[in-house]
Amino acid sequence: MELRHLRYFRVLADELHFGRAAARLHISQPPLTAHIKDLEREVGARLFDRTTRRVALTGAGEVFAERVGELLERLDDAVVEARDHAEGRRGRIRVGFVSSASGTVLPPGLRIFREIHPHVRVDLSPLTTREQLDALAAGSLDVGLIRSGGAEPGLGVEPLFSEPMVAVLPVEHPLAPRDNLRVDDLVDERLILFPNDLMPAYVAQIWAMFAAIGAEPLVVQEAIHHETVAGLVSAGVGISILPASVSRFRPTDVVIRPIDGAPTTALLIARPEESSNPAVDGFVECLRAAQRVDG
Repeated sequence: MELRHLRYFRVLADELHFGRAAARLHISQPPLTAHIKDLEREVGARLFDRTTRRVALTGAGEVFAERVGELLERLDDAVVEARDHAEGRRGRIRVGFVSSASGTVLPPGLRIFREIHPHVRVDLSPLTTREQLDALAAGSLDVGLIRSGGAEPGLGVEPLFSEPMVAVLPVEHPLAPRDNLRVDDLVDERLILFPNDLMPAYVAQIWAMFAAIGAEPLVVQEAIHHETVAGLVSAGVGISILPASVSRFRPTDVVIRPIDGAPTTALLIARPEESSNPAVDGFVECLRAAQRVDG
């Protein structure tokens, strides 16, 4: 039984007229008649009553027509869904992100993507840069939003935006009244930093900033997420050096101060160079669009 036999049958069942059905199918009437006879032989039942005046479905034909209609509708849906998956309009995308992305480009980018691609499921995972790079290499993430220094074999990396590093201080800290700070001001200050093994490039930039004046940072606490670091600063555990975007979700009893000569840090998009998920391109474009609006 061929698929075209079922499609011919459905059209004839709709029209109940060989001439009109043949015209809809863009074939001549004799081949249509032959195909219907082949189908009836395959089914083992007469599907149409034919006279010189009329064509009507038999009882078996009515049952068959109902089932064939359901089958072809599902097949048509399957074709549409498969095409949508192939073109990135359906499916699932797994996204990792550093915590600073949640206060900058991720929410607006995600909102744009969901408006354009409502049938694509987005799974979000807050992860450090190192965790994302490992997950991308293992194939458990489709795209990541990471911090500087994420270039690795097999990954494509592109910058979304850069921002300066800033000092994050409790509001009652002696340095808080200053408009600008120097790196010298931070020597011997108790620092809260990211773990080096999870954010190596970012931590290396801070060490290099201190090394440039012949000093080392005094690290008293490590924490993973920006929100956690800002909370520890608020609690008086120490001060920190974070991307300037931390100002968007800092506690009210914490102040942000620029550091003269501080390095910049980039938020990057990372994804496998040979991605098999067509939805990734659409998601990345929405992140770019969100940054263009914000920037």
